[in-house]
Amino acid sequence: MKHLYTIIFSLGLIAFTAFVLCDTFLLSTSYEVIEEKEEPSINDSTEIIQEKDYYKDNHIEIKLTTSRKFNTDIYIADVKIKDIKYLKTAFAKNTFGKNITDYTSTIAKNHEAILAINGDFYGVQEKGFVLKNGIIYRESVKKNKEDLIIKKEGSFDFIKEDETNLKNIEAKELLSFGPVLIKEGEIKVNKNSTVQKELKSNPRTAIAMYEPLHYVFMVSDGRTSESEGLSLYEMAEVLKELGVKMAYNLDGGGSSSLYFNGEIINKPMNKGKLGERKVSDIVYIGY
Repeated sequence: MKHLYTIIFSLGLIAFTAFVLCDTFLLSTSYEVIEEKEEPSINDSTEIIQEKDYYKDNHIEIKLTTSRKFNTDIYIADVKIKDIKYLKTAFAKNTFGKNITDYTSTIAKNHEAILAINGDFYGVQEKGFVLKNGIIYRESVKKNKEDLIIKKEGSFDFIKEDETNLKNIEAKELLSFGPVLIKEGEIKVNKNSTVQKELKSNPRTAIAMYEPLHYVFMVSDGRTSESEGLSLYEMAEVLKELGVKMAYNLDGGGSSSLYFNGEIINKPMNKGKLGERKVSDIVYIGY
């Protein structure tokens, strides 16, 4: 009889563990569908210059360059905008929720983005601040979490969630992944810094600032024979060489993707195969 109880308990534990894993990583839950606001479009009189590695109109200028360092292909978008309203975030399927995902390229096209990168993948977390396009969606604190806030005038700052009242922050955007790579021009990670249990070298995504309204969106390839990938410190070194003042690490690995002028520019690696991984959200430049 004792042996039977042990078997029943073991089966129950397995079933519970399976449910928790499914609930965490597979089951999607919609909390709020975001109503599409009528966005300002480009005026017909606006002069647009659009090339493979360049975009410019009256309000936005983007220069895309590629480089190779640390045996890795790196893609750098230099972004200048006239107003912070042109830097935005978007949810997959226009829905704030858990495990609701879509491809970076799909979300970008749905929002007519000119440039986009994957965001912070908030949707796999139960806790942690979520603030997008000036709207607070989640206020629960994740301990020891340092977030990036993009202020309404376009400057960057970093906050610690367990030391911050989100309602007291006037932010245009908040991104919660990390760690902080560069602060006031100085590298804030070391050669041993990692994100949880990740590999040292990975595909990476980061966002950085020279000054308000002048940014860098950076993505690197990785996990392939052509591109090894970057450590956090290597990524910070690349950004410091560019001269940025502030830089923040976003979700990487299979999520890392850079979209520009209608297509994915880098080579995302998802579960050992080339191709995008679905994500919860993006950061983009557009109208």
